Amino acid sequence: MSTPNGFPQHSRVCLTRSVEGGAVQDLQAKKAGKAAKKEAGGEGAPPKIGTPITGTLKLLPEELKANMKIKSITPRPPRKPRLERAASLDEKSWRKWRRFRTSQESLTDPNETSSSNGSLQEASPSPPTRGRASPCNPCCQQDSLHSSPDALEASPAGKSRGGASDLGKRASEISSAFGGLLRGKGFAGGKPRLSQIMPARPLPPMELNVASHSLRTANRIDSDCLDYRHYSQHKFGRVSSSLSDSKLQGNGTLYDNCSTDSMKSTFSVLTPIRAKDVRSRSYLEGSLLASGALMGAEELSRYFPDRNIGIFVATWNMQGQKELPVNLDDFLLPTDPDFAQDMYVIGVQEGCPDRREWEIRLQETLGPHYVLLHSAAHGVLYMSVFIRRDLIWFCSEVEYATVTTRIVSQIKTKGALGICFTFFGTSFLFITSHFTSGDSKVNERKLDYNKTIQALTLPKNVPDTNPYRSSSSDVTTRFDEVFWFGDFNFRLNKDRETVDSILEQNPDTDMSKLLVYDQLTTEMSRGSIFKGFQEADIHFRPSYKFDIGKDSYDTTSKQRTPSYTDRVVFRSRYKDDIQAVKYSSCPVIKTSDHRPVFALFRVKLRPGRDNIPLAAGQFDRDLYLIGIRRRTTRELQRRLVQKDQRSSSICSIS
Repeated sequence: MSTPNGFPQHSRVCLTRSVEGGAVQDLQAKKAGKAAKKEAGGEGAPPKIGTPITGTLKLLPEELKANMKIKSITPRPPRKPRLERAASLDEKSWRKWRRFRTSQESLTDPNETSSSNGSLQEASPSPPTRGRASPCNPCCQQDSLHSSPDALEASPAGKSRGGASDLGKRASEISSAFGGLLRGKGFAGGKPRLSQIMPARPLPPMELNVASHSLRTANRIDSDCLDYRHYSQHKFGRVSSSLSDSKLQGNGTLYDNCSTDSMKSTFSVLTPIRAKDVRSRSYLEGSLLASGALMGAEELSRYFPDRNIGIFVATWNMQGQKELPVNLDDFLLPTDPDFAQDMYVIGVQEGCPDRREWEIRLQETLGPHYVLLHSAAHGVLYMSVFIRRDLIWFCSEVEYATVTTRIVSQIKTKGALGICFTFFGTSFLFITSHFTSGDSKVNERKLDYNKTIQALTLPKNVPDTNPYRSSSSDVTTRFDEVFWFGDFNFRLNKDRETVDSILEQNPDTDMSKLLVYDQLTTEMSRGSIFKGFQEADIHFRPSYKFDIGKDSYDTTSKQRTPSYTDRVVFRSRYKDDIQAVKYSSCPVIKTSDHRPVFALFRVKLRPGRDNIPLAAGQFDRDLYLIGIRRRTTRELQRRLVQKDQRSSSICSIS
């Protein structure tokens, strides 16, 4: 199919695309200019842009006409229209610039068209890659390739048109002109364009940390504990060993600042868990794998880098009083040391009638950071074990047993209560006892001790961590760490007047003269009771017997001798595993004739194997909610009282 000009239709399309590219049109304009000069015999004007293509084709050289062969084309049905997305702003601006560059090329000097096309081709930015590609026949692509600036420069004709100096000069001129046009100087009546603003210096590198401030504060600790890291490093040498960036990189894990910041904060101990480790754990019995075990060394070092846990152990004979102290902060949270412990174990003898109320008060005092792992009772003997809520996953099932030391077993005012469990690879046994009372009944108290170690049937299901060092006749040999506390009722073998004179002459911290008459110290030195146990140095006044609500010792007709009846002793399978940090009493609680006695310990932990039944994070949730609700209510009431006091102190003058 031919056009009125005598050329095939597909050749005309290809030629039109070449004219838009600039190469064929430049060649036509140059030949036309030379022919016009020859005919006029002088200087002629270059052909106009609007010259008909038929007239231009007559001026083409014979070589170009020979290359433009007429090819037969088989007609094809028109292509189906396809949906195309709308062009973006970048694409629209690039297309406008492309049309402007094409029109500018047509206005340039035809004698230097090839060099100008090459300069613009090199200086033009690449079109957006997201722009749609226009369909074109293979012949069009071939002709466009032959008419490209690179092809013209590679041909001999392109080399003969100008040297390298002319090319560089022309390129600089067009680049400056193009810059002026972009700034709006070359537009006549068009919309002005703002020039591109370039920074005066290189921009700083982009950071990959895109975590928002709200996300970064998710793991923030309380402001009161901000100095814990410095304090722990100074006093305990306890340094966090969370999985560092270098370890992540060494394991071949791809990471950036954002991912690592989301995995751990400054004081966080949580790290990523491999999927294979999750598959191999049941969290009821754990995994036997040496690496990645829940009770293994890796987890232990992550939570306890120095492998020491802080334990608070307390005993108190409440004398069966219904009235509980208004505030237990001085008892459970002493000001020295500055930080709370990881575990709290409280044993009570002659406890209050409402045991649940007592446990709620303990939860209210300790706050939301602690949960009740287990509690048990034997008559009026109570024991409660609180632990930090993020450590409950490393505890085994908790077991307990009781022993009655009375002749009549139904009377449960005297006896013992034991609770045991395994934490990581270390087994713990806590025993609270109330031995026979009486100044001269030392042998009865020793019998109570012997019956307890023989009759206390623990452990039951939790395996012994070291069965080769255990004895079937002594329950205290079947555990790594044993704490025995309670009202042992051992007295001072001295009359009341002598004891009072010693207390008046000596300061509160020097009790060595009184301890010379202590029955328990004497029996332990002989090895007749608490074999293998130790006791921290005593630097507090006797905890028994006081007048209720007063700081004076017994003023009744009985005139009982002040004594150290309430004690805390401990033993370990391994030497120096238990270190006593503090051993004292709480004189501010005066609701009973006994003063509470407590001790703080640092206990060494060992990694274990996950072949034990785990507690699976169980705790007393109802007690937790009630205690926190009361704590919140108490704080709101305190603030309301302070507000009322401030408002009442302001007076108005009329």
